[in-house]
Amino acid sequence: MRAHLSILSVLLLTLSLLGCAEESAPTPSGESAHAPSDAVPGSHEDWCGEHGVPESMCTRCNAALIPAFQATGDWCGEHGLPESQCRACNPDLVIERPAPSSGG
Repeated sequence: MRAHLSILSVLLLTLSLLGCAEESAPTPSGESAHAPSDAVPGSHEDWCGEHGVPESMCTRCNAALIPAFQATGDWCGEHGLPESQCRACNPDLVIERPAPSSGG
């Protein structure tokens, strides 16, 4: 099981560097809806404002991530996204954006 998680982590990290193919318009707060290409996975900057999940794990922006989620059984076939992100199946699910780092 640990080997699968390690492989998934490496795969997600590698694929996260690909990011969304398109740049999106800024959100009403002036932030981009998508993470910059150099965002560190798991950081405050690694956020897909359009879908409310970490950009490095956003299968709706990066379909190349889908097989990794499916391989670990984290997939909602009914809604076409990871079960761990499926608010339709898990209405109490809360995915929180990490706080900004306090260093400059």
